[in-house]
Amino acid sequence: MKKEFVVIGLGRFGGSIVKELIELEADVMAIDKSEERVEEYANIATQAVAVDTTDEAALRSLGIRNFEHVVIAIGENIQASILTTLILKEIGVERITVKAQNDYHEKVLRKIGADQVVHPERDMGKRIANNLVSNNILDYLELSDEYSIVEIQANNHIAGSSLIDLDIRAKYGVNIVAIKRGTHILVSPQAIEQIEVNDVLIVIGSDLDIHRFERKALH
Repeated sequence: MKKEFVVIGLGRFGGSIVKELIELEADVMAIDKSEERVEEYANIATQAVAVDTTDEAALRSLGIRNFEHVVIAIGENIQASILTTLILKEIGVERITVKAQNDYHEKVLRKIGADQVVHPERDMGKRIANNLVSNNILDYLELSDEYSIVEIQANNHIAGSSLIDLDIRAKYGVNIVAIKRGTHILVSPQAIEQIEVNDVLIVIGSDLDIHRFERKALH
């Protein structure tokens, strides 16, 4: 069975989620207050509806409870985002992911029962900053305030050494969970695995330890 999602708010963030979910062959009901935006997604989403989601009766009439996951991507209107989350919880939606504008907004969303809260602008800012600061860091995924997974490009400093030679875990407190080599991915590489130039190391650990490893081992 296809997975079924509702995306509320068809701005840049919500719209990109709709397109990506459709690409991944999910069923998506796209909702926005603006008729114009809904029209834009009429031929992209499985179903596109113009509704004010702070109106409980209107939301219930869409049979929204039958969808397994609702994404609230409402832009600037924090009040509408909070009210919509409350109504969806009341209706009994199984899983709700909400875009937050700031930390205070996130606190409120979590208190009223949002399952997941995302900060797309902040998180993207962190990824871009990390990519700018280091030539070796290719991608960055925040797991929490202190822990991340990063993709780090191996260079001549560590090429030719095995994981056991480098003793990365003991020296830096980070773990290499996989190595991307061309089109192949070595998951949980063995200690005797030799690193090659242009390997991409997928490293997990605290931000401090990752930056220490990147600074000391690769320079």
